[in-house]
Amino acid sequence: MSKTHRMVMVAILSAISFILMLFSFAIIPGADFLKIEFSIIPVLLGLVLIDLKSAYLILLLRSLLKLFLNNRGVNDFIGLPMNMLAIALFVTAFAFIWNRKKGFSRYLIASLVGTGLLTLGMVVLNYVFAIPLYAKFAHFDIGAYIGITRYMVAMVIPFNLVEGLIFAIAFYLVYIASKSNLERYKH
Repeated sequence: MSKTHRMVMVAILSAISFILMLFSFAIIPGADFLKIEFSIIPVLLGLVLIDLKSAYLILLLRSLLKLFLNNRGVNDFIGLPMNMLAIALFVTAFAFIWNRKKGFSRYLIASLVGTGLLTLGMVVLNYVFAIPLYAKFAHFDIGAYIGITRYMVAMVIPFNLVEGLIFAIAFYLVYIASKSNLERYKH
């Protein structure tokens, strides 16, 4: 793949990823601020078609597009870096476990490891980053409102486990449906 072709692929996948960020839905009652969107699909496609570095670049570019074109203030300044890290952890698991030697069992392992990393990362980031910043800048103290432990156990952990499962299933369906076409565009 030429450098120009690679740059065009990264740009197109970044734009698609940004558009997918605009469509999100909540899955946990009472936590409608925890939303799932499918912007990870083009990032994972970038991993398959090009490489891990390009997948990270797609993630970065779609995030910059979000900041410049659809910024929602405090929520994006706090939530977007967390979202980037969550997706990066998930994609990294796929890069090292599945992308090098594709197979269904390796896909399952990558899905489990990616979901575990995503969940662990979000627990840590919520505790040290999001909860204090939302309390300070958005005047929303989750600790005072429902309690940090309850928030983590009832919302953060289940949300991220389900999110990882949904990501894995959605990408698997996309990958299987487009596998023959993807092979033509690889590296």
